Order: sequence, then C-alpha cells, then structure tokens
Amino acid sequence: MSHEKHDTLNWLNLADKFARDGDPKGMRACAKELWQLDAENMDGAAIMAESALYMGSYDEARILVQEILHKHKKHLRGRLVKAGLAAAKFKLDEEIPELRALITDTESKRQALDKDDAYYDVLVYILQKARAWLADADYLAAAPQEAAAELLAYSGLCTDNEEKAAAYSKYLFMRNYREQSLIESLNEAKKYETILTVKPYVHDNVKKIPHKKLKIGYISPDFREHAVASFVEPLLRDFNGDSFMIFAYATGKKDLVTKRLQNKLVNWRDLRGRSPRSAARIIAEDELDILVDLAGHTQNSSLPIMAYRPAPLQLAGIGYMNTTGLGVIDYFLSDEICLPSGDSAASGFSEQILRLSHSHLCYAPGIVRQMPAAGLEAPCLSNGYVTFGSFNNFAKVTDGTLLLWRSILDQVKDSKLVIKGKICSIPSGQDIVKKRLKRLGVDLARIELRPYSPNYLEEYRDIDIALDTMPYNGGITTCEALYMGVPVISMRGRTHGSRFGASILINAGVEELVTGSDINYVRRAIQLGNSPELIGAYHSGLRANMKKSWLMNGKNYMKELELLYSQIWQNFCII
Repeated sequence: MSHEKHDTLNWLNLADKFARDGDPKGMRACAKELWQLDAENMDGAAIMAESALYMGSYDEARILVQEILHKHKKHLRGRLVKAGLAAAKFKLDEEIPELRALITDTESKRQALDKDDAYYDVLVYILQKARAWLADADYLAAAPQEAAAELLAYSGLCTDNEEKAAAYSKYLFMRNYREQSLIESLNEAKKYETILTVKPYVHDNVKKIPHKKLKIGYISPDFREHAVASFVEPLLRDFNGDSFMIFAYATGKKDLVTKRLQNKLVNWRDLRGRSPRSAARIIAEDELDILVDLAGHTQNSSLPIMAYRPAPLQLAGIGYMNTTGLGVIDYFLSDEICLPSGDSAASGFSEQILRLSHSHLCYAPGIVRQMPAAGLEAPCLSNGYVTFGSFNNFAKVTDGTLLLWRSILDQVKDSKLVIKGKICSIPSGQDIVKKRLKRLGVDLARIELRPYSPNYLEEYRDIDIALDTMPYNGGITTCEALYMGVPVISMRGRTHGSRFGASILINAGVEELVTGSDINYVRRAIQLGNSPELIGAYHSGLRANMKKSWLMNGKNYMKELELLYSQIWQNFCII
C-alpha cells in the first residue's frame, strides 16, 4: 500500500470515528486533510457533505453530493448522504430505494474484501449507517418486519457490545408488531443477555427480614411526555408510605411532565448520561429490595443497567409487552386477562409471571396533557353516517387488519374510516398508505387520512367507533379513546401483547367490546355501527363509568401491587 493511500484510509477511518462520536467538526477536519492529500478527493467531499448533513447545513450537503455523484455516480458515501438528505425531507419514496441499492452495492464490495483490508472498516461504517437509517425509514413506512431485519443485520455488524446490544434490543421491540412464535420470541430475547456480557452484582449479604419497610425502585427513560407516564403516576402517588419507600431512577430527558411526577415523598435520582455500570452502582448504593423496569426493549432501554442486577429482586412490566429475555429479571408483571394462570402464553417469558387480579395497568389521564371535555353527542347522530377511526401507530396495522376494516366498511352503509398518524403527516407516507389500501381493495373514497397533531384528542369528537389493531394492541391510544367517550372494538389474541386491549376494556367496564376472533371483531363493529343510539350512549357515559372502574382506581391498584411486592420479598427471605 502506498504512503498516500495509507494516509487516506487513516483519515477516512478517523472521520468515521468522529461520526460515531457525534462530532461533525472533527469530520470536517478529516475532510480538509484528505483534500490536502488530493484536492479532487471525492471521499473528502463526501465526508464534508456528511458532516454538513449532521449540522443541518442541507444546502451545502446537497451541492457537494451533486458534485460527487456527477463525477462518480456510484460513490458509496455520496449516495449515503443523498439518502440522508431525502430522510431529512421525509421523502420515503426516495430514501428507501436509495438505501436498499446502496446496501446491496456496499455489501457486495465488503464481501469481496479481506477483513484485514484497511478499507473494510470504511465499508462497514457505511453499511451500519445505511441499515440503521433504512430501519428507521421502514418503520415510518409501516414496514416493521423489514425494519426488524435491518436492525438485526446492523447489530451483526457492530463490534462494540454496547452498540450491538442497543441495536439488537430495537430488533426485539420491532418483532412485536407482527405475529411470532412464543418459543422463537423467547429464544431471540435470550440472545440479548449473551451480547451484553455483564457480570451481575451478587447480593449474598442482603439481610432477609420478611416483614420490614421495603425499598422499591422504578427505573425508566419515560418519566416525561410519553405514553408510559400516564401509567406510572399511580406508582409514584398512591403508594403506602408507611410500608414502602419509593425511588425513581430517570434515565431519559426531563420536561414539564417530569416535574409533575416528582412527588416529594419519592427519592428521585437523575441517571441521564451515565454509563450502565455507573448507573447500576448508584442504584446498588441505595440498597433497594425490589427494582422495577418500566421500559423493557423500548427506546432508550434501561435493561443494560438491569443486567448488573443492582437489586436482589427485579421486575419488568407496564411499559413493554413481552419478555426481556434477561435471566437477572425475576418477574414480569401481568394480569389474569393478559396472561391467565395456566395459560400457555407464559411459556414465552424467561421471567416468572406476577398476576394482578384486575388490570396490570392503572390509567391516570391528565399527567401528560390536559384532557378535553367528553360526553358530547356522537357524530353519527348529526352526520347521518358512522365514522370509524384508528389513531394507532400505522406500523401496528397489518394487511389482515386492513381487510377486516374493509369488511366493516362494506357492511355499514355510508360509513367512513379516519386513519390518523405520523405516516399521514408526509406526502410520501400518505402515498404508501393509499397504495396498501388500494392493493387490498379498500375504497379510498371512504377513507380520510389525517396527519398527526398535538391536539389529536380533540379529534376524537369526529369519531364514533375506534378500531383496535392486532396483534399489537393499542395501550394509551385505547385508554384515551375511551376517556374521550369513544367505544373501542378490540380482539383478544394469544399473547400478552395482543390482550392489552381486552384487559383495558374489561377493566374499564365495557367487556362487550372485546371479541375473540376475526369474524366476531367484524360482527361486533357492524352491530355497533348499525346502532346509533347505543353509540350515543357510549359517548355520553363512557368517561364517567371509566372513572369509577378498576382501570382508574389507583388506590386499589397499588394495594394489590404492593401485596405482590410483599409476597415475593417474603418468598425471597425464605429461600
């Protein structure tokens, strides 16, 4: 290898390191060094373009990319930046095919090289970026299976265990959007622990006192404006302070919701920016008895901290619908509806199942955003037709679900369907939805696509009946619809995650809205759709009934949950 080529590769690899560290200025310095070696170096121009992309200087990046691809139309990094510019404008129709072609070409070149080749790492970097971006784009385009495949491939490219584990965790989360085998799901989840390679704490010196004031910790990145916040407020508000001392470990960003959640009686710990090892040490120093993870494999997961076992007993639940796969997490919180005693679905969990007799969730509206008034007239009573609606993430909407919705529309005269979500906020996203609907024979004239909006709760006033998704049910979406007076039709599936809807509806006192099969889901929607007076009754009475229900009874919810805490602690003390 010539001296000049060696220097070029060194600057390329250093630029990639700066990119991974989030340092675009360092990338620009590397680009200038490459230009010093060769003023016409397209790699230098591409690194400069990539740094401009990260800094939001899109015009600079665009001009450089045009120059690069004019001189070298197959330039890999130039194409990567081109895809990034499309992503910045949410042009999924341009970004996705560009990234797929780039991955194919880059992978082909990588396979042709020996791993010791200095350019090999440069190709790996481009592949990592392209696969990560494509996963994001596929998810936004409501293609979670494709996104999962990219995340798995991306994880396989990582040499850093922390980065590899983070990508694999996202892969596990993405798998929940579609049907999966219980055994396969469990086996895939268990692989996560092998990636972390963490040595857990040993709690041999814990004083096993059966009846004492227990220290309970809750860890989450979502003590903020997030769906989970509406379910964690009772944990931090309605606990028995005589018997339990509560700690909250925040690993995510702070906002106004964080301030609302900060009860003076709760010991609050801000773990933002800390490494998993450092965070685990802080938690361990608090000498908890039980630590509860509220996020699982969702974004900004706290599981790398849980892997150190900073508490002798560890639970997961509420914020995630499936197993963590971690042997250091002893229990998973569910209920008798989602995972009934003796149900085979429990075989999909590495954790022992803890069951509440009612809901494992307690809904506390108003903590995240102010709730509009409800109890108004159902829109069908003035419109003369029924409006169905789905405000769920469109990634949850399978082709099978769309076919069920088509059948409902066909059999409820003049009915319409409102689909609202982020995918409908961009022209390319709307095109994706329309193409899917058209392919499945859905009459587009009966469909209204609405973009996401901060005041989306107000728009429930336009909806007569909400339709739940499957196998990934709505959680907060279902609760919000009910609280706004809108009945939700849900189908109970065969897994914990596909029974969320059933648990919420039964505990809200509207068990009649739960169905057990495709055909009954359609029948129930048709029956209700053809009963405007019944729809009106739901709209006028649902909120009041919900407030009286088990779903919103924070005091009783915490009594039952704290009884479980006491039981598992006493069992721990006996062993």
